[in-house]
Amino acid sequence: MKKLSLIVLTGLLLAALILTGCSKQQAAPQVGGETPAAQNAYHIGVVTGTVSQSEDDLRGAEELIARYGRVADGGIIQHVTYPDNFMDQQEVTINQITTLADDPLMKAIIINQGIPGTAEAFKRVREKRPDILLFAGESHEDPLVIQQAADLAVSADFISRGYTIIWAAKQLGADTFVHISFPRHMSYESLGLRRQIFEAACNDLGLKFVFVTAPDPTSDVGVAGAQQYILEQTPQWINTYGVNSVFFCTNDAHTEPLLKQLLTYGGMFVEADLPSPLMGYPGALGIDLTAETGNFPAILKKVEEAVVAQGGAGKFGTWAFSYGFTVSAGLGEFAKRILDGNAQVDNLNDLYSALGEFTPGARWNGGFYVDANTGVRARNQILIYMDTYIMGKGYLPTTEQTVPEKYYSIKFQGGN
Repeated sequence: MKKLSLIVLTGLLLAALILTGCSKQQAAPQVGGETPAAQNAYHIGVVTGTVSQSEDDLRGAEELIARYGRVADGGIIQHVTYPDNFMDQQEVTINQITTLADDPLMKAIIINQGIPGTAEAFKRVREKRPDILLFAGESHEDPLVIQQAADLAVSADFISRGYTIIWAAKQLGADTFVHISFPRHMSYESLGLRRQIFEAACNDLGLKFVFVTAPDPTSDVGVAGAQQYILEQTPQWINTYGVNSVFFCTNDAHTEPLLKQLLTYGGMFVEADLPSPLMGYPGALGIDLTAETGNFPAILKKVEEAVVAQGGAGKFGTWAFSYGFTVSAGLGEFAKRILDGNAQVDNLNDLYSALGEFTPGARWNGGFYVDANTGVRARNQILIYMDTYIMGKGYLPTTEQTVPEKYYSIKFQGGN
């Protein structure tokens, strides 16, 4: 009934605006190929981090603006960013999200990443505007928490990737897997459970698992302090664990300094926590991708050439398309298709089609989240992943691997 009401309401608004437009002698300019009536029928709010914390997420929002226009310019996309120190400013974030609902034309709100406070913000929006679609990309909150608040949550498949990343590390010839994180991230069920699966997969596939702690960029040291720690510590880790070690970090801000030092001192890197050829590589390599903006095949090619030139062929990987970019843009596209009556919120193929708009030719895999404690399959949280691309080597068939069933039954033991 909710979907039907939404479609009917959208249709009524569209009809009213078309009639209004017909009474005017001069047509308004078009934005992103949409008619003026379609532009004004609804608005879509997109909330992301800033360039310093999650640039790819922000660029995905900018892609939506490029396609469909900014609300202030007569388009349909309203984009805001949450604070870098969002853990200390949850009320600010919640207020930013709920304020979007004050717009009577707001019909969908997407937040990527779904940082702590997202579920509460969605709850408050729902209380005053039950007609608004609420989507969370890469939720930091426990699955059952975000599932109760959102119409849809999309996450990188933290269960399957707990196995496939270790499988890929073994294909690269690694003997050790070094996991870098901090207590806040390990308290999240998605990240903490994946860490447990990493360790189990290492035991099964014959790799040594090592857990090391680094500063949280949202703590008093800030992003700069956390990155400086990684710069200083990585050479020591390589000296301790060897150049046949694959390193993995759970925070975006840690990725660039980690890659920079691995390219200099040795070691390997399968893919980022939220994979992308833009995640850490441009800064670590010192390359300018301005001319390639938005063209991911060209971006990947330039990054790959730079990695190979520094002796990293066969040792460094990514997804061919940015996960963060795709989730921001893809969820916005998905919401638009639903509001236009061309997709359904619980249809997996409709979601993949919207994501595929921004990842031509890429192979996705995944499915609905299943709670290991209850065995209940969620209908509004979907886990997704893509094949891993190794610089100088090509794709690894990650999505073709059969993840042993036992990994899906591992239960989260709490923060480590």
